[in-house]
Amino acid sequence: MSPRISPQIARSWLLVPASHPELFATAQKSEADAIIIDMEDAVAANDKEQARKDTVDWLTSGHRAWVRINDASSDFWSDDCAALKKVDGLEGVMLAKSESTSHIDDTADRLPEATRILALVETARGLQNVAQIAHAPATFRIAFGTGDFKRDTATGDDPVALLYARSQLVIASRAARLPAPIDGPTLNIAVLPAGTAHAKEMGMSGKLCLTHEHAAIINEGLSPSHKDIAWARGFITAFEASGGKITDGSDLPRLARAQKIVHQAEYFGIDVPAAEVSASGY
Repeated sequence: MSPRISPQIARSWLLVPASHPELFATAQKSEADAIIIDMEDAVAANDKEQARKDTVDWLTSGHRAWVRINDASSDFWSDDCAALKKVDGLEGVMLAKSESTSHIDDTADRLPEATRILALVETARGLQNVAQIAHAPATFRIAFGTGDFKRDTATGDDPVALLYARSQLVIASRAARLPAPIDGPTLNIAVLPAGTAHAKEMGMSGKLCLTHEHAAIINEGLSPSHKDIAWARGFITAFEASGGKITDGSDLPRLARAQKIVHQAEYFGIDVPAAEVSASGY
């Protein structure tokens, strides 16, 4: 895990079953930008109490991670919040089945002040209220629970079926000045590159995964490509060499895009040889 990656731009979000604490260390050593210990869907009802205890024990022994807690209407939510109330290693929580601002606000009230909340939208009701959820004071970022959403809405596996939902999450996040949303997992590693590219094309900048083997693929797919970086550096060089001359109305938007790409490349430690940089984009 790379500790330097801010959760605001973290690409790969690795969900680790709280019922398998032997996997926590493996996750921490992985290439995932962020770790989420999953106390919700990954844990059977009879195992919730022990999983909660193992999670707290790990987070109070010098480790840090996010935690996915059970939804606010469940029998386990209150105990989850109480257990995490004084945990120093808590990066934030992912709230399952976020469906209203009250779910976010009530969760924030039960956790330490300024705890960051990832609102996991995974139902029709959650999507319908996503704009309000995004504007809740404690909402840090929005994630898309594609599996439960498809089950709730009887939506199929064709990516086209989720275009509207993904767009709504992206628009709501941008309107609320949140980081771009986190897409749901792609279970089949063979189609993971395509799934990651689709999320990026939709305007999402993170992706959930259920195994550490997926993290590197997601990181690469959600990072600027060498071609994009070469174009961005070439454009900026040419623009500066011209003295900042504006040739048409597309120059400033392209400059902003180029600067964002270069910033991301520097942050993610991606280097492009000078020989690949071209000024042809200006």
